[in-house]
Amino acid sequence: MCDEFIHQGLTHDPTVSRRAFGLGAAATAVALRAPAAVGEAKVVETDVNVPMASGVSDSALFHPEGKGRWPAVLVWTDILGLRPVFRELGQRLAAQGYVVLVPNPFYRNAKAPVVDGTFDFSKPEDRAKVMPMAAALTADANISDAKSYVTFLDAQPQTDKKKKMGVQGYCMGGPLTFRTAATIPARIGAAATFHGGGLVTDKPDSPHLLIPQMKAEVLCAVADNDDKRDPAAKDKLKAAFAAVHLTATVEVYGGCNHGWTVRGSQVYNEAGAERAWTELLALYKRNLA
Repeated sequence: MCDEFIHQGLTHDPTVSRRAFGLGAAATAVALRAPAAVGEAKVVETDVNVPMASGVSDSALFHPEGKGRWPAVLVWTDILGLRPVFRELGQRLAAQGYVVLVPNPFYRNAKAPVVDGTFDFSKPEDRAKVMPMAAALTADANISDAKSYVTFLDAQPQTDKKKKMGVQGYCMGGPLTFRTAATIPARIGAAATFHGGGLVTDKPDSPHLLIPQMKAEVLCAVADNDDKRDPAAKDKLKAAFAAVHLTATVEVYGGCNHGWTVRGSQVYNEAGAERAWTELLALYKRNLA
């Protein structure tokens, strides 16, 4: 976790405020009544405490209202962690027929939300709020956490364990997604990254080196400016997937900069975000249904 996560994409996120976060949490364990598209299920949101090897992770769990079992999905947030915009994402995904867990990746350091108010990556004092926490998320910590979250999801009565599980990640959540898919390959059937940071590095623990351990179909939605900064990364990803004959889509979203899928960021691109959402749902329909 280093400079690749200092970017323009989340320089202002008005959804981070603690008051807004609290209002989101107030909907705990009740059916959410936000407007839904035709065919979408009403959703139950619950604040949960997930037992971890290193403590307890305050997290948000979502599932369709009513009796039934559905495929599970683990969502890794970006560097600003669990906050209202990711709760909304969890709700939206659950409405499509999934049991969704959105954890606080920084539970070792603080309860969510880990930042209060607006956030500017150009300011050293703002970066100092999250960069040390991100740096503490070592590969070993990621792997341990992934196992605990998957175990928790499988223990939920709403989870259909006969169906494969999905995992998706944003920014720093990209490497965490790769590690999850590689750590529990028999369970993870689909994996998606959106403007994933540091998927390809020159270090021995580079996430792309884990591709041979995966069995999931993978979607890597690459930001335009990330590709311009490191155009070889996408080619290395494609080559690694091809080498083990793993079905994968690695695509640069032209005109969409790092952070484009996260509503509230300065670079949020609605058309690009909805296109990525459509691709995500198609990925899950192919592999988790």
